[in-house]
Amino acid sequence: MTCPNTVEADTIVKELFVHNLVACVKQTAVNSTFAWQGKTESNEEVLLIMDTALEKFSAIEKVIKKHHSYAAFVLTAYPIVKSSADVEKWIKESLKK
Repeated sequence: MTCPNTVEADTIVKELFVHNLVACVKQTAVNSTFAWQGKTESNEEVLLIMDTALEKFSAIEKVIKKHHSYAAFVLTAYPIVKSSADVEKWIKESLKK
């Protein structure tokens, strides 16, 4: 998922942790090119990559809707084929709190 700037990204990340919805969020600057309202647009954005569980998706989406400024943000979930046992344990334990 992308945000228009670090201020908005930081706000969203903080709220995700307040509600115990993520174990980790990675942030990095990206250049995005996308189709929007019949035009091709390009923007610098902040990409958020979240380590979480699928059952948290709806709650994450609600938090993002509350704090995101885009009319249509892209929140997607990708299947993880395999993680190390320690990582799986850490994510499960992190989301229990």
